Amino acid sequence: MTRRKIIEIWVGVFVLLAMISLIMIALKVSNFQGLQEKPTYQINALFSNIGGLKVRSPVKISGVVVGRVSDISVDKTTYQARVKMQIYKDYDELPLDTSASILTSGLLGDQYIGLEPGADDVYLREGDQLDLVQPALVLEELIGQFLTKFADSGDSSK
Repeated sequence: MTRRKIIEIWVGVFVLLAMISLIMIALKVSNFQGLQEKPTYQINALFSNIGGLKVRSPVKISGVVVGRVSDISVDKTTYQARVKMQIYKDYDELPLDTSASILTSGLLGDQYIGLEPGADDVYLREGDQLDLVQPALVLEELIGQFLTKFADSGDSSK
C-alpha cells in the first residue's frame, strides 16, 4: 500500500469515530433511554403549575434519578396538570405519604421532580397518586413580587 492510502484510511477511521462520538453525545443530551429499559411502575400527581417541566424530565430523590416523567396532561375535573411518572422498580418501597416538588437545576436550568419520602408503612403502588405536591416556582412571578414589595417599601418612607 502506498503512504497516501494509509493516510486516507486513518482519516476515514478518525471521521467515523468522530461521527459515533457526536451521535453518542446527542443521545446523552436528549435523555434517550431506548436502550436502557428498566422495569417501572407508574404514579401520578396533580400540580397547579408545572412551569417548564417536560416529558422525560428526571424524577429524583436526594439528587439520584429514580424515574422519568412519562406524560403531562390537564385533568378534566380539576383543570390542574396531571403528571405521570415512571419510577424504577428498584425504588418500589416509597412510602404512601411521599411528597413531590418541581425543582430547578441551578438558577436557570431544566426542571425536574424531586421526591421526598415520608414515614408511612404503606408503599406506593402502580397507579397511586401523590397528595402532597408543591408546584413550580415561576421566576417571573418571584420578580414581580419582589418589585411590588420594593415599590411598597418605597412608598412607606414618605
